[in-house]
Amino acid sequence: MAQLDELRLVTKVARFYYEQTMQQKSIAQQLGISQSSVSRLLKRATREGIVRTTVNVPVGVYAELEDALQSRFQLREVIVADCDKETDEEIYRSIGQAAAFYLETTVKPEEVIGISSWSAALLRMVDSMHPLPKIHHTSVVQILGGVGNPSVEAHATHLTQKLATLVNGEAYFLSAAGVASSPEKREVFLEDPYVQKAVAMFDKVTLALAGIGSLEPSPLLASSGNTFSDDELTSLRRSGAVGDICLRFFDVNGEPVRSVLNDRVIGMTLDKIKQVHRSVGIAGGVRKIPAIRAALHGRLVNVLITDRFTAKKLIST
Repeated sequence: MAQLDELRLVTKVARFYYEQTMQQKSIAQQLGISQSSVSRLLKRATREGIVRTTVNVPVGVYAELEDALQSRFQLREVIVADCDKETDEEIYRSIGQAAAFYLETTVKPEEVIGISSWSAALLRMVDSMHPLPKIHHTSVVQILGGVGNPSVEAHATHLTQKLATLVNGEAYFLSAAGVASSPEKREVFLEDPYVQKAVAMFDKVTLALAGIGSLEPSPLLASSGNTFSDDELTSLRRSGAVGDICLRFFDVNGEPVRSVLNDRVIGMTLDKIKQVHRSVGIAGGVRKIPAIRAALHGRLVNVLITDRFTAKKLIST
C-alpha cells in the first residue's frame, strides 16, 4: 500500500499544480513538505503517466509540415502560412503576413537586414508589419539594385524605406539597376559612392530577406526592366538554371550557374547570401516549386516562409 500512498500524494500535488494553478511554494506549505519535494513529485507525475502533456494544434497551423520540411532540408526554421486559395494573390498575402510576424518577433539590436527588390511577397510583408519599439542600431540594406522602369521603381524604394522606418533603422539604398545593360555599365554604377556604401554593407548583413524566383520573371520583375532577354533566359535554361535569388541563378542542386550574365547583375551574390546568419527565403506557388526546392537543396537559405499548398508539394515530391 505504500506505493499507492505515494501515488496518491503525487496525484494530489499534480492536481494542485495543474488544475488549481497553485504555485509550488503554496503547495509545499499546504501539504507540509519541502518545495524541492513538490518539484520531485511533479516530475514523477510525468514519469508515471499521471500527467500527460498534449499539444492541440489549432486549425490553420501546420506544425507537422514545418517539422517535416525543417528535417528534410536541415533548415533553422520553417513557417507554413495558412492559405485559402492556391492563387498568386492569396499566396503573397498569406506568406507576406507570416513574414511580417516573423520579422516583428525576431529582429534584434544591431541587426543588419538585407532586403531584395522586386518581390511581391516582400511588398506584402512590409505593408503588413507593425512599427517596432525602438531597437538600437538597426540597419536596412537593399541587396539588389532597385533602379528600373520609373512606373514601378517606387516599389523598391518603398520596400527599403518603409522597412527601415518600421524597425527604426537606417536605410542604405542600392541606387543602381538590378541588371545593367553591359558589364561596363555595371562598373560605372559601382563607382557611385552611394552604391559603394550599400555594397560595403553586404558583408555585415545578419538577416537576409529574399524572394526565390523561377526562371520566368514575375510580373513585377518583368515590368521593372530588371531582367534578361528571352534569348538570354533560354541560354540560362540550357545551362541548367531553374531559379534565382537576387537575379543570381542556380541549378537543381542549388549550385550557381556560371554565366557572363552574372557580370551585369548588381546585387548580393549567392555565396554571400548563403553565409548570412539568417537567410530567409520567402516564396510560394506552383510556378516556383522547382526553384524553391533547388534553393533548399543548395542550402542557399536556412529559413523558409511559404504557404501550405507549396509546403505539401515540397514534401511529396
